[in-house]
Amino acid sequence: MKSKIILSTILCGLQILSGPHASACSRAVYLGPEDTIITVRSMDWATDLGSNLWLFPRGMKRDGACGPKSATWTSQYGSIIATAFEAATADGMNEKGLVANLLYLAESEYPVPAADEKRQPVCISVWAQYVLDHFATVAEAVAALKQEPVYVVPVMSPDGHAGSVHLALSDPAGDSAIFEYIKGKLVIHHGREFQVMTNSPIYDQQLALNAYWKQIGGTTMLPGTNRAADRFARASFYINAIPQTAKIEDAVASCFGVIRNVSVPLGISTPGQPNISSTLWRTVSDHKNKRYYFESTRSPSIFWVNVGEVDFSAGKPVRTLKISGGAIFSGNTAEKFTEARPFEFLAPETK
Repeated sequence: MKSKIILSTILCGLQILSGPHASACSRAVYLGPEDTIITVRSMDWATDLGSNLWLFPRGMKRDGACGPKSATWTSQYGSIIATAFEAATADGMNEKGLVANLLYLAESEYPVPAADEKRQPVCISVWAQYVLDHFATVAEAVAALKQEPVYVVPVMSPDGHAGSVHLALSDPAGDSAIFEYIKGKLVIHHGREFQVMTNSPIYDQQLALNAYWKQIGGTTMLPGTNRAADRFARASFYINAIPQTAKIEDAVASCFGVIRNVSVPLGISTPGQPNISSTLWRTVSDHKNKRYYFESTRSPSIFWVNVGEVDFSAGKPVRTLKISGGAIFSGNTAEKFTEARPFEFLAPETK
């Protein structure tokens, strides 16, 4: 009976993944010895995201980008983030080592506010930044967000794609949480075991699909396509199959290998999958040493920022590193960031 349920879920998942909404992005967390915790992710999209890196200090005044009723706050923690369209926080690490990754999820259905809605809205363009600004650990974020003080509002991307995402968090303790809005309800998966996230189908179904491949065993056979469920299976196997080491150079190198394994070649065209997206960039977040690595698929080199050495004091200027124009960097680039006016977060269209 269990095998039949798994098979049924697989067939259902394959039907979902063959539809026009298939997209890509992958995330995995390495749980090594001596608190060697590393989060890796790929950013895959159908068009150029114009991504740049930003350093935000503590004490910034924020709002949810949803008009006068939006949530408002002052950032408690500084962060380094990667943008999408210079209008959204897509990825980042705060000064406490908390990492947030936004990935595409076509099945997302966001809340419809009630007439007497008490919660305050936050646009999905600000969702990851809201978390990085507020929380030091995954457990702290889960405890606060499950009370739903805010609700997330979708937005169309500047290139016309629906703003359908889910959010992954990880921290220096190796804790993880996945946040999805399914049929208007917030669903949270919290625990160290939730190491991997890709895209469709919803997370419960991804776990069931992956259970099938665990029965087969990664040394026997792994699915090799660029479908989300296949990338989920490969990332789940390899993130735990690579050497368990506290030698950070080796651990980071192995983790880069995992995320490259589940990346989609630049410019690939897949018949029947019009929205399968190429990998544009990858990040590797070393929680223990608070180092944020960035790799563009168009660049011959990797660079990083030692987040633990950045002065995030309130009143310090916002700074950016422009990488969208084809600039190539290597090594520690913290000193190459330049002062800039903060970008405006993308807001929902008003009717």
